[in-house]
Amino acid sequence: MIIDDLEQASKYESIHPRFTNAFNYLLNTDFENLAPGKYEIEGDHLFAIVVNDPAVTLLESTSEFECHNTYIDIQYVFGGEETVGWKSRIACVDPRGDYDAKKDVLLFEDAPDFFFKLHPGQFGIYFPEDVHAPMIGTGKIRKVVLKIRK
Repeated sequence: MIIDDLEQASKYESIHPRFTNAFNYLLNTDFENLAPGKYEIEGDHLFAIVVNDPAVTLLESTSEFECHNTYIDIQYVFGGEETVGWKSRIACVDPRGDYDAKKDVLLFEDAPDFFFKLHPGQFGIYFPEDVHAPMIGTGKIRKVVLKIRK
């Protein structure tokens, strides 16, 4: 997992071949005037999901404690304040069902080891080994989730 400000994005472009396009999209898109929904950037290899939803409680979010096998998430907050729970996938011992390949999600009953806040202008990168519980807070959270095929 990586947490940083968007101004520092260039430091992470070498991690994955699509990170340059992903961060360029974040830096050059006016999300304030973009409707919620899915936006293709490089087909199913890189796409964005713009979110403008009410925050959820800690209990609601941790009941969907998730990780992905196929995609890396870059989640960028541009409105509101988001709290996210995290735990290493290696430390999770209580999966809830099997991996859903169609939704690219595996859920866990485990609890996060810690929580952190993302403010507007900040992003988190969640790799397949990062189990995360997003969207915790109050009010609306406005963010974009970039899905990058590993």
